Amino acid sequence: MRALIVSDSHGLTNELVVLKDRHMTDVDLLIHCGDSELIHNADEMLQFISVRGNCDHDQELPTEQVVKVGDKEVLITHGHLYNVKMTLMNLNYRAKELGASIVCFGHSHVAGAEMIDETLFINPGSIRLPRLRRERTYAILDLKDKNASVSFYDINGTKVDSLTTEVQFT
Repeated sequence: MRALIVSDSHGLTNELVVLKDRHMTDVDLLIHCGDSELIHNADEMLQFISVRGNCDHDQELPTEQVVKVGDKEVLITHGHLYNVKMTLMNLNYRAKELGASIVCFGHSHVAGAEMIDETLFINPGSIRLPRLRRERTYAILDLKDKNASVSFYDINGTKVDSLTTEVQFT
């Protein structure tokens, strides 16, 4: 099972279309973690499972969604309601409440993936305004049995090897 994860596109449209076109045949799921600044039914957002971020005004977008990816429950949220710029503790508690073993979020614009208390946290960074690095990034999650690999790519599709993370669920 493969999922493309993007966040914080802040009004970009062509880039979302390019990402969809580039990966549509090699991913099973498209996830947008909020701050698209587009309406939920904008052509560019079609096919994305998306949530509302602090810069989104479309009330049709939920603040969080839980989806099944393979045999894992995945919590998708923007992160602003959980204070993710300061700590992942609140988001970790929410994941536990919902039985999610993977969390996709944005808000901080800082790309990274890490395992905390048996939960995989993935922030794809931002394809518009990255922080702590130059590359405008998105992520691809590969799930096979108990193994997960998170690969990061810049907006041009070049892999950012230094961010790649591999974990194993117990």
